[in-house]
Amino acid sequence: MKTGHDCWVIAVLAIFLLNGCAGLLVGGAAVGVSVAHDRRTTGTIVDDQNIVLNLYTALNEGLPPGNRINIDSYNRTVLLTGEVVSEPVRQRAERIALNIEPPVRRVHNELVVGSPRSLSDRGGDTLLGTQVKTALFQVRIPDFDPSRVKVVAENGVVYLLGLMRRNEADAVANVASRVNGVRQVVTLFEIID
Repeated sequence: MKTGHDCWVIAVLAIFLLNGCAGLLVGGAAVGVSVAHDRRTTGTIVDDQNIVLNLYTALNEGLPPGNRINIDSYNRTVLLTGEVVSEPVRQRAERIALNIEPPVRRVHNELVVGSPRSLSDRGGDTLLGTQVKTALFQVRIPDFDPSRVKVVAENGVVYLLGLMRRNEADAVANVASRVNGVRQVVTLFEIID
């Protein structure tokens, strides 16, 4: 026979367990919605996240100080942007990226040799990337979803990554090129037609 204390303990445990389950369900639903719109597999999305984390650690351990390197990964293709202290460091960063786990299929090394850019300049990149991402809602193609495009802005250059059909890729590049402040558009799409 259960006492009042036992029932109270069971009730508290049930609340904690239900809260935990609700969090998992809510989190799972959020992930599910994100994955539903992405053309990458769930495993590839996780690989991309792990590539960024592992590469961040490897570059911090394997390169001298004084660099500012941004790392982006989409479908196991890595984009390196930012500034490094020398050409040998630039090349070393690429070699490290090519040998990271999970395996990287390709590296686009857009690092430049020079002093790290100021925080205000980088803030402009953030704003530019947001403006490009917002402008992608102008693309009116059946089944096109702007969330499938990864936008990276660096010093007025906009890099576009994603798994795109040819007509989507062309339309996205065209819209991005018309955003005020964009100096150049670099398409790194994988075409899936």
